Amino acid sequence: MSIRESLKIKRLKENNVPEFMALVKLFGEVFEMKDFSLPQPNYLQNLLERPNFDVFVALDNNHVVGGLTTYVLEQYYSEKPLAYIYDLAVASNLQRQGIGKQLIAEVNAFYTKKGFEEMYVQADKVDAHAVDFYRKTMPTEEVPVINFNYTLHK
Repeated sequence: MSIRESLKIKRLKENNVPEFMALVKLFGEVFEMKDFSLPQPNYLQNLLERPNFDVFVALDNNHVVGGLTTYVLEQYYSEKPLAYIYDLAVASNLQRQGIGKQLIAEVNAFYTKKGFEEMYVQADKVDAHAVDFYRKTMPTEEVPVINFNYTLHK
């Protein structure tokens, strides 16, 4: 059985802290974060309980092999909310096998069913692999933007 046949996409709930921890560890590995330390389980539990935060994981035989996190943003121009994909990663040895595309498709369907207006994600221009990946997920449009960051604590 191929990974695509055994893959399951799951939206995490409050009692899924171990799977969320596994995804955060995966983010740390894939994004090659220096000095990474995993937040405490109770902190992650609190995030999972928030109505404006969602976590989706890709599972292969109940093992987290990918996932993404989203923030729900309420608008004042429209009564329909937006979903902002904050992080998306797939285990390095399983990339380019369709897992990320499946995550995007399932999350897109989830928010479409809930009546959201739009789902969006940002990618750094210098991250050619991410830009190429998102272009292949059939976005409605690609908007060139510049982020201005304000570091608040050093």
